[in-house]
Amino acid sequence: MPCGQWAGERRPTVDIALVVPLSGPAGMFGPSCEACAALAAADLDAAGGILDRPVRLHAVDAGAPPPVLAARVRRLVHSGAVDAVVGWHLSDARRAITPHTAGRVPYIYTTFYEGGEDAAGVYMVGETPDRQLFPALRWLRAEYGIRRWCVVGNDYVWPRETARVTREFASVLGIDLVGSAFVPLGGRDFRGVLDTVRASSAEGVLMLMVGADAAAFNRAYARAGLDRDRIRLAMMIGEDVLYASGVAGTRGLFTACGYLEGVASAPSMEFGARYERLFGAEAPTLNNIGESCYEGMLLLAALAERARSLEVGAIERAAARVSYQGPRGEVRVRGAHTTQPVYLAEVDALDFGLLADLTPRGR
Repeated sequence: MPCGQWAGERRPTVDIALVVPLSGPAGMFGPSCEACAALAAADLDAAGGILDRPVRLHAVDAGAPPPVLAARVRRLVHSGAVDAVVGWHLSDARRAITPHTAGRVPYIYTTFYEGGEDAAGVYMVGETPDRQLFPALRWLRAEYGIRRWCVVGNDYVWPRETARVTREFASVLGIDLVGSAFVPLGGRDFRGVLDTVRASSAEGVLMLMVGADAAAFNRAYARAGLDRDRIRLAMMIGEDVLYASGVAGTRGLFTACGYLEGVASAPSMEFGARYERLFGAEAPTLNNIGESCYEGMLLLAALAERARSLEVGAIERAAARVSYQGPRGEVRVRGAHTTQPVYLAEVDALDFGLLADLTPRGR
């Protein structure tokens, strides 16, 4: 249990460690993550805060090496400096964090991921492959006839595990994985990856790459001419990645995610308008990755309000009855995960165009 100044007392604020990438390949997402979390804090405070207490954010750089990140989070949690952890970050960062939060403070992990997380007190905003990637692969097979895929990814937990589960379910999905290649985070030598794609019989490339790495790969892919006859399904891209890729790097590019700014729903449009009013024309680019941090803050508030506590055990007992309304519409807790819409989009130059709503029936 926390042993700091407020151990056993009611802290006057709800203090949250906001763990988002401020450096490294995913660092381009950091500004939008911080901005969306700040908007969530403002919205929550305007509605009375969390458990009638104002919200205070403590930024932690998820781009730090996992041992360094783990030490920083451990200090905050074990000293009692924070009541919760919220953030968008890579799976290796999540694995470094969970030993220090499990059973101590609620931890809201906002990105989609490979699945399998079961540490006490951890709740996932994002989708797992069965609810995001697999429906996209089925749709592209049914509508465009894309059956043969080559996987390219960064060499860490999420790409490796996602490739593994996709291979396990390939026959059920009606697809074949005909090649794979991985590069280190931050790597820029894509020659081997491009050779693997070129030599394969793939009709599509499943991209499991991060931020600046994804943008650099898109540019290299286009220079190699591979975009002429092979589509890409990229699972971690926002508008900022499109801008960094350039118009020439986005031909034949698709994505699947839980939030698209261009989806013309009342909650999404209202969220975008509030974001622009608060941060102005120079605001960080609004994207699905930053928006997930807003969702994570709403989820934490909904869990705490239902339990009338920030204590992990109380939240776990109440979580099955939790839902909230956010930019994605209604989001409901099911176990440690949430259910929400999932959309498939195709990139048109530097914009996403909605193709299909992939939300499972009876979600």
